[in-house]
Amino acid sequence: MRAFFKQTGRKWLDWAVKNPKRFFTYSMIFLSVSFVLSMIQGIFFSPETLFKIRTPALYSKSSTVHHTTVNNDKEMGKIVEELKALKVKRDQNTLQREDSLRIEYLFNQYQKLKNAGSTGSNLSKNHKE
Repeated sequence: MRAFFKQTGRKWLDWAVKNPKRFFTYSMIFLSVSFVLSMIQGIFFSPETLFKIRTPALYSKSSTVHHTTVNNDKEMGKIVEELKALKVKRDQNTLQREDSLRIEYLFNQYQKLKNAGSTGSNLSKNHKE
C-alpha cells in the first residue's frame, strides 16, 4: 500500500514538473473554487449552526466571571435571609446550640463568598503597584 502511494505521488510530481502551466492552472482553479465555497459557507451558514461544539467555560473568561458573580450574589442573599431569620430567633430568646453553630457556619460562608467576589479587583490593584 505504501509503495502504491509513493508510486502515485511520484507520477503526479513528474506530471507537475513536465506541465507547469497546467499544474498552475488547475491549482488556481482549485484554490478559487475553495475560496468561493468558504465565502458562501461563511455568509449563508453561521458558525453556530455548523459547529455544535461549545468552548468550555474555562476559556471564556468574561462570561464565567459574570456567572460566578451572579451565583455568589445569590448565595450571599440566601445566607443573609437565613441570618435574619436566626436574628429573629435570637430576639425571641429561642436560640439553641445548633443555631449558634449554624450562625458561625453561615458567617464563614458569607466571608468566603465576599472574599471570592473581591479577589479579582484586589489582584488588579496589587498588579498596578
